[in-house]
Amino acid sequence: MKKIFTLLQLLTFLLIGQVALAQTNITFKTLGHDDDSIFGMSGATSFYFKIDPLVDMNRSKVVIYYEPSQALIKDLSYINVLIADQPVYSGRLTRDSIQRLVLPLKDVYLTENHQYLKIQVKTLLTITDNKCKDLDNPAMWLKVKGYSYLSLAGNNRTAYRNVNISNSFDTKTAIVYPALTSLNDLKAVAWAYSRMRKSVNTSDIHVFPADRVPDSVKNYVMVGNIEQLPANKRSLISVTPQSGQGLLYLYKGPSTDTSGAGGYRFVRSSAGARQAFANNEILFVTGADDAGYEKAITALANLNVINSAYGDYLVVNTANHDLVKSLSENRSRLTFRQVGGVSNFLSGIGSLKSVYNFKNSDFDFTPKEIEIKLTGTYSGLNPGDRGFFNVYLNGMLISSEKLNESGKLNTSVVVNRYQHRKYNSLTTEFRFYPNSGNCQNAFLNFFGEIDVDKSYLESRNPFVNNNLSFYQYPEAFNSGSTRIIVSKNLAKYAAGAIGEILFELNNNINASNFPEFSYAEEVSESDLKKSHIIAILSKDDPLMDKFPDAPVKFNHAFRLYNNQDNKVIYSLSDSVSNGLAQIFYGRGSSNSVLIITGTGQHISDALVAASKAITEQLSTLTSNVCIADINDNKYLFNIEKNGDNLEYTDGKTGFARFWDNYNLYVLLGVLILILLAFLYVRSKVQRSQDIIND
Repeated sequence: MKKIFTLLQLLTFLLIGQVALAQTNITFKTLGHDDDSIFGMSGATSFYFKIDPLVDMNRSKVVIYYEPSQALIKDLSYINVLIADQPVYSGRLTRDSIQRLVLPLKDVYLTENHQYLKIQVKTLLTITDNKCKDLDNPAMWLKVKGYSYLSLAGNNRTAYRNVNISNSFDTKTAIVYPALTSLNDLKAVAWAYSRMRKSVNTSDIHVFPADRVPDSVKNYVMVGNIEQLPANKRSLISVTPQSGQGLLYLYKGPSTDTSGAGGYRFVRSSAGARQAFANNEILFVTGADDAGYEKAITALANLNVINSAYGDYLVVNTANHDLVKSLSENRSRLTFRQVGGVSNFLSGIGSLKSVYNFKNSDFDFTPKEIEIKLTGTYSGLNPGDRGFFNVYLNGMLISSEKLNESGKLNTSVVVNRYQHRKYNSLTTEFRFYPNSGNCQNAFLNFFGEIDVDKSYLESRNPFVNNNLSFYQYPEAFNSGSTRIIVSKNLAKYAAGAIGEILFELNNNINASNFPEFSYAEEVSESDLKKSHIIAILSKDDPLMDKFPDAPVKFNHAFRLYNNQDNKVIYSLSDSVSNGLAQIFYGRGSSNSVLIITGTGQHISDALVAASKAITEQLSTLTSNVCIADINDNKYLFNIEKNGDNLEYTDGKTGFARFWDNYNLYVLLGVLILILLAFLYVRSKVQRSQDIIND
């Protein structure tokens, strides 16, 4: 009996040990942090990671690899690691070229909402025994490697209670909609897509009709009127909405072992990282009827509602956007804090930098000029000290001024439309060098800080051009109402593209753009003048002819030519899967129009490719036509309606098309015939002269 009991104890111990060893390793690079370099004598870098609620932090760890400069005196150089702003490790550098730290994690390290983990690496580096000689030495650096990783342990089933509607979007990678797609379904897909993009900051989101869902997809959002849901999925919903009610319901299926039977596994993609601890989950967005379904979609569109939905289901009796729209504020002036800046107290010697990112769509309109107002404090300079405050925009120095004994920073710089871009990076730098005679005692004396509440960005003079361009997208749709129009026969292919568009319309600090949705056949000419228009149309949709100011008639075959050498650079082909987009002003009161269509067999992918391409940094001040294929190739053009670089080919006769394609060969043939005729006649004349001479 004792032997059996001992054997059971041993088996239990081995099983527990195996489970304890089951770890999922996710590299810093996979989580968005590649090699990160720290420069200077004293520097720091921070990493923020979103942690899945199913992770057991007390059985997890972080493994940090770092590479120090080989010029350093290792015995006099130090590395410090802080987790949740608490020191967890301090030590000298060793002589290894790549060094490794393994630090255990704890549940108390997470932020108050149990969502984020902050890890900070600080350095104090030395190259010579003389600190004054080490000032601004470029050989002083330490690099935190991108293959550092979090080794995370999955929690047991009881941790599943931490998963709710508000955080369930973090693990979703797909949206499923009814095969017979309605406008409400498109609207639901679009808002779910936008919510997922905001939650996980990735465009790797798949959209499937309900009859084409791969078996590998287990964690997704399903939308549709409750009567349209497949019977096997509808049976998973334990709450029955009443007439006129909407419902958001999170189904939590049986747990799946994603870590393997013990051991370790590495996750090497962002999608895999989101799914690392995912179980069989389906978030249903539905309603008892069309009215209830619309209420559920409206609730889905309201971030305040979703972020406070801490349960497994939410019954929606009433929902509207009026309150959200009433909160809209003037976005011509934005503080640094509003665009994501945080207070950053800097101290030390040499270069002390802070970085702030902003985009044009954060403003009410595309700015022609931006005033950058900077307010802050710093330690006043002593006689003989040298100090400067520099401002860089997208890596280019745009302002530099001397610091003085006052310790007050109050400066501004105005940048024009050629200096700022769609997406911008603003860097501020305090640069301080003490008096050489005071060098040894001045290392902790200098400090500086930008006031992120008083410093601001202010847009001046809207950028107005005779022709609208992608540079002004999506902010051209910020003010006024927007209507999204879809060809009915294209609806089942348009879901992903509409999701991408809706995400961009609301990808700013004050998301409040709630478009109306319509089928193309329901829209009158007067409707096209009342609001901004975003139209996803099939090539043969009659509505195409209702836009006389469009640079290109997408419902006709056309060619685009290079202005310089008149060579064909693009010719429309229905056999190739391309997404085509164009933007222009409509016939209404300054209403903006965006039209997207697709060609080829993979129309859904083509539409998504075009909707993504028009948001990228490569957009210029004048590009108004975009062509993108499903292989991530994209081309931007500036096309005038009656310009020389555009030609329509479908209105030509067969002979005209033949002549366009083969005119050079025909002319060459004619020249050859003329030459042969000349030679023949010449030979006859020569023979006649020979006969006469004889």
